[in-house]
Amino acid sequence: MKDVVVGLFNDCYVPIMDGVTLTVRNYAYWLNRTLGPTYVVTPFVPRHTDDEPFPVIRFLSLPTIIRPPYRVGIPEIDLRLQILLKKRDFSIIHAHSPFGAGQIALKTAREKGVPIVATFHSKYRDDLARVMPIKSVVDEQIKRIVDFYYSVDHVWVPQESVAATLREYGYKGPYQVVENGIDLKPPASIAPFYERGAKELGLPEGAQVGLFVGQHVMEKNLEFLVRSLPAAMKAVPGFRMVFVGQGYAKDQLKELAAGLGIADKILFHDVVYDRELLKSIYARADLFLFPSLYDNAPLVVREAAAFRTPAILLKGSTAAEVIKDRENGFLAENDSAAFSAKIVEVLKDAHLLEQAGFGAQRTLCRSWEDVLREVRDRYLEILSHWAR
Repeated sequence: MKDVVVGLFNDCYVPIMDGVTLTVRNYAYWLNRTLGPTYVVTPFVPRHTDDEPFPVIRFLSLPTIIRPPYRVGIPEIDLRLQILLKKRDFSIIHAHSPFGAGQIALKTAREKGVPIVATFHSKYRDDLARVMPIKSVVDEQIKRIVDFYYSVDHVWVPQESVAATLREYGYKGPYQVVENGIDLKPPASIAPFYERGAKELGLPEGAQVGLFVGQHVMEKNLEFLVRSLPAAMKAVPGFRMVFVGQGYAKDQLKELAAGLGIADKILFHDVVYDRELLKSIYARADLFLFPSLYDNAPLVVREAAAFRTPAILLKGSTAAEVIKDRENGFLAENDSAAFSAKIVEVLKDAHLLEQAGFGAQRTLCRSWEDVLREVRDRYLEILSHWAR
């Protein structure tokens, strides 16, 4: 059978780490191994050199003032990109963003006469409203996003609740649920990872640890999270909090913690690219704290689960769809006092915490290898129908 050549288009990629970056990276890795040559097409990032086992094609981009380190791609004026794409004999194209990368993906698919899949990942209205606080302008951009998903051949979402957001935006067409996976294999023993994590973080021995991993942006409800910590730290004197990542709000969060008098009980760790080290940080934590109303299907909750670290999420959030309270994680009301009380309740019940950790590991940890077998089969089915 002729090789299937896949093009994965997204508006961010390594070294900018978020859930969609990890999704695209794992798609590329496994598809390149099991299906055929796979290309990632994404914006250029200064001073970064790609070192992947698959080709990465970069296109012109500009820095964003509002949300560094993300960049705005401008592929439509990149002549070099157009030449490179013309030379690639894509069989199928998959867009992971409706913006610059998505638009060039759609154009390329139509020029080459190949099918295009698009995955809806994010709550774009929240992003746009922060940058453009004029409702009519945001509404027009949302309409363009919906038009993009109507323009592609197949629409995917990572979990059923994410489709509700897409419907809310105005898309009424068909979609399929294709889950995300994780690349952190649940270990038989947590102990060696715990020890390395303890050494890396340098927290007091015996301290109970809350953890957040991800972009430090206010959209993820991080001010809410920091404000919930003082009461929990007072009720559980050995409780410490660790934030891992980077983002425009990091300094604001540090200032807020200092103003609340808890700066000495919070560790702000830089972004972790070393996946082995990240495993150890997950293992050292007791609870993963994720009060985001912005995220759709966060990989970090599943990654923490691989190391038996259950998460507390907000009731009714899209991200909480996979959580069964007290079985594989915990749900709290959207109130900082209630969130704080939930932290205290769980940390003071060692048996409940342990059982939820095992439940999280058992129910939330599907591997990317397994997910990409499904993706490969779906691609082949799409190509079979396309050929007919």
